[in-house]
Amino acid sequence: MTLLEPKLAVACDSPFVPPEWLCAHGVCSVRLPILQPPAPMPMGVCAYAGAYVHALREAPVQGAVFTTACDQMRRAAEMAARECSYPVFLLHAPATWQTSSAHRLYASELARLGGFLCRLGGERPSNASLAEVMNAYDTVRRRLRDARPWMPARVFASALRKCQSDPNTALPAFPGIPDCGQGIPVAVVGPELPERFWDLFDFIEARGGRLVLDATGNGERTWPAPFDRRALHDDPFGELAGAYFSGIPDAFRRPNTLLYQWLQREFAARGVRGVVFIRRLWCDTWAAEEARLREWTTLPVVAVDADDEGVTPRTATRLESFLEALR
Repeated sequence: MTLLEPKLAVACDSPFVPPEWLCAHGVCSVRLPILQPPAPMPMGVCAYAGAYVHALREAPVQGAVFTTACDQMRRAAEMAARECSYPVFLLHAPATWQTSSAHRLYASELARLGGFLCRLGGERPSNASLAEVMNAYDTVRRRLRDARPWMPARVFASALRKCQSDPNTALPAFPGIPDCGQGIPVAVVGPELPERFWDLFDFIEARGGRLVLDATGNGERTWPAPFDRRALHDDPFGELAGAYFSGIPDAFRRPNTLLYQWLQREFAARGVRGVVFIRRLWCDTWAAEEARLREWTTLPVVAVDADDEGVTPRTATRLESFLEALR
């Protein structure tokens, strides 16, 4: 399926910014590679947020979109607005999600984002074109979900990243991909995991584990609910807003029962036997979830830090001991 050729590129890093909405406006949603910031970050500043702003300074984009789903990234939006030469948009994502007023607020924020995209040079989409884009993304997500058991975790993570910018390029060539059906089923849970930490996936799979669920901030947990085909025809914008706002579980949501309902369902469906929890310094929201996760699940949990460069010797030792215990 050929989508509208994008005229602009806009950086965004939150799952609550639907790439379908940007694509329908003729805008490419860009996920930037997050490297280490050039200097130690000030006390209290998340290394991920600082590195993201650093990447934005030289990024070949015409705008950036942040959300209020993360306090650190909300602060990063202020830094980016001062330091970047292009416009920055902050989308207000309500923490509460069970009320109709919260749904209306989120939908109004998407509409406001549409105005921002048009001011950048995008085109306001028709209902038909929006529905076409939504159907394309939904189809690729469904195919990726079906293909997940036969894909190494790194290949799957790369496909998820590609899916945000162009669903036509997200599906990898399957011939030659090794069978990932063996190994101890493991889930990874936590905030966003930059590409430089995908070595963690390789390490787990090389030591006898099988990463069957990526529940980080750029994994399957960030997918919206599947679109209703009839609603795509009748009210595509309403369906888009509802699927994203009601379908994505996250630690910042209040109450955060949606996150644990989703984890319970996915752990059972995939036969998860152990959980790797990702910790990041100054990520207070997810730091609070570590204790609750340990209390909530009967599965073994190991916590690893994602503020160093890749899999450190300390992390390697912890993971090897964890996988050995699962055997």
